[in-house]
Amino acid sequence: MDNLELYEKVRQVPEKAQKKIEAGRLKGMTDINPMWRIKVLTEQFGVCGVGWKPQIVRTWIDNGANGEAITNVEILLFVKIEGQWSEGIPGIGGSRLVSKENSGLYTDDECYKKAYTDAISVACKSLGIGADVYWEKDSTKYSPVGKDSDKKDPPKKTTTTTEKGKSKWAQVNEIIKDSEITLDSVTEWLVKKKYPSKINSLTDEQFTELMTALKNKIGGKGDE
Repeated sequence: MDNLELYEKVRQVPEKAQKKIEAGRLKGMTDINPMWRIKVLTEQFGVCGVGWKPQIVRTWIDNGANGEAITNVEILLFVKIEGQWSEGIPGIGGSRLVSKENSGLYTDDECYKKAYTDAISVACKSLGIGADVYWEKDSTKYSPVGKDSDKKDPPKKTTTTTEKGKSKWAQVNEIIKDSEITLDSVTEWLVKKKYPSKINSLTDEQFTELMTALKNKIGGKGDE
């Protein structure tokens, strides 16, 4: 597998899986639906417990200011690639067990579940899952977070091999976004054409042919 192949497959987050944080210290940042990460892990590696699995290493509680307390969960995330399990990918997540509110102290009985979910998200970040949300200065369609977060996303445009800073995988991901075409079907097309199965190994001429075929398929002209 090419070093960036998985990263390029999972870096983009669909709009429906994003939610802008409207209040608190993280106001203006973007939250990602945790089930989207589970879906991505399942798509890329298989069923939980068979193709990927999280292992809880430890849990602990930190005392905060004003009587507040934080629950922490540390995990190792294992993924199976080409039949072989990876080393554990670390992730530490946290959630408030006791929060100070206007009406007094509040105890959250779901804090361990939230901390566990947060830990998975941290481990997934190491695989590049949702990378475009975390790194706004990489080649991405997302606007910078913070003072520029109100800017509208730039209009979508047709990708070509002349777009600098975007790998071939990123260009394919962009053009098939919101279509019924999957990355698996793209790979099948490459095999059918007797081209290298790794998109980044294609020549510019081969890649142009692939992009043309995808545009035609999305436009309803069939598979060329």
